[in-house]
Amino acid sequence: MSISSSLNAGVAGLAANATRLATISDNIANSATYGYKRATSDFENLVLSQSSNAGTYSAGGVRTSTGRLIDERGALVSTSNAMDIAVAGRGFLPVATSASLSNTLGEQPLMMTTTGSFHTDSEGVLRTASGLVLLGWPANADGNIPNMPRDTVTGLVPVVINANQTAGDPTTTMNLGVNLPATATEAGESGETLPLTVEYFGNLGNSETLNISFTPSVPASGASNAWTMVIRDSATQDDPATAADESVIGEYQLTFDDSRGNGGTLASVNVVSGRAYDPVTGALDLTVGGGPLSVTIGKIGDTNGLTQLSSSFAPSSITKDGSPVGNLTAIEIDEKGYIKATYDTGFIRTVYQIPVIDVPNPNGLNALDNQTFQVSPTSGSFFLWDAGDGPTGGIQGYAREGSTVDVAEELTNLIQTQRAYSSNAKVIQTVDEMLQETTNIKR
Repeated sequence: MSISSSLNAGVAGLAANATRLATISDNIANSATYGYKRATSDFENLVLSQSSNAGTYSAGGVRTSTGRLIDERGALVSTSNAMDIAVAGRGFLPVATSASLSNTLGEQPLMMTTTGSFHTDSEGVLRTASGLVLLGWPANADGNIPNMPRDTVTGLVPVVINANQTAGDPTTTMNLGVNLPATATEAGESGETLPLTVEYFGNLGNSETLNISFTPSVPASGASNAWTMVIRDSATQDDPATAADESVIGEYQLTFDDSRGNGGTLASVNVVSGRAYDPVTGALDLTVGGGPLSVTIGKIGDTNGLTQLSSSFAPSSITKDGSPVGNLTAIEIDEKGYIKATYDTGFIRTVYQIPVIDVPNPNGLNALDNQTFQVSPTSGSFFLWDAGDGPTGGIQGYAREGSTVDVAEELTNLIQTQRAYSSNAKVIQTVDEMLQETTNIKR
């Protein structure tokens, strides 16, 4: 009977609008929640009779389906915490609950979020106030990230930053910009050796020195433009059994150009002992006590290395990498997802990389508490990208993603829902009155 179907349609309309009201209430309540994704409710009509010209019509009513617009991105809000993290674009951050850390992560469903405010706890683990732990790939001791699987959580570990950790940075490269006096190689000069001491840092953060001496070749007449360079390493000990000077790690004969075009630059480097000179890079690959050390003295004809000009001995530009042992002072994350630790010596080391997760259908993810999501059959399988690669966005530190809720829009929807609910209630009231009239006929 069509009048009964009208009653059912009205009841269905009340239920559908109540569901819509629930999503609106959720959205308004979370309008200031970082990372919140707006919930929606879609109405679909039900058709019970498809016969045309049948003379009767049965109302099918309405049904509703709810969803969450996870692929919508909220505006980024700047903060003062370096580990307030947001994905600036498509993608999610890998996280885990505190309770799941006692189990193997590989056995847990992958959880993800678009933003989080992470701070270290008493054990140095980066987590949010709600207990979400940030996951990442750990770096090797040299700061490089090894190759990790991209379709599984097996390589992911909780990010741990110990505030009392120390680290040293051994010196691996050095550039010698030194000017030698051209007058010292002229006839009649004393041939005095010119010393130069350069500090470098060993593998254990200890301070060592390269003691470099430059001895001019004094000819009987004219100018030789030639020098003998001897390099000694303080970390290399002499051998008492042979009484040899084991600290000498290299001896080289240097000749400088005196032509008008290239006057004062290196003309040739001949190896007396030690490692070879590379004319392409202008470097000496020395072996010091802590390992290999590349010392650049300049290419042939290059003015940026060793030079021989005028009458002054001047170490004009000596640069090197490395630093002594330092204490951790700060951590930050860059747009590629690398968490970098800064020490009070100025040394910066990569300690973790945070990948960005992507799925084919973000709106198909299962929504969980605390703005987290999990993979579902409708979302498709996940893949771990380097931040900014593929379809994913970069990672932004000192930022949180705001809610995607527009309060003005939600209030408008609230008014519409209220009117629609009242109208469906009116339908039920009208059907009740009509049924009452039908009952009164019998009387």
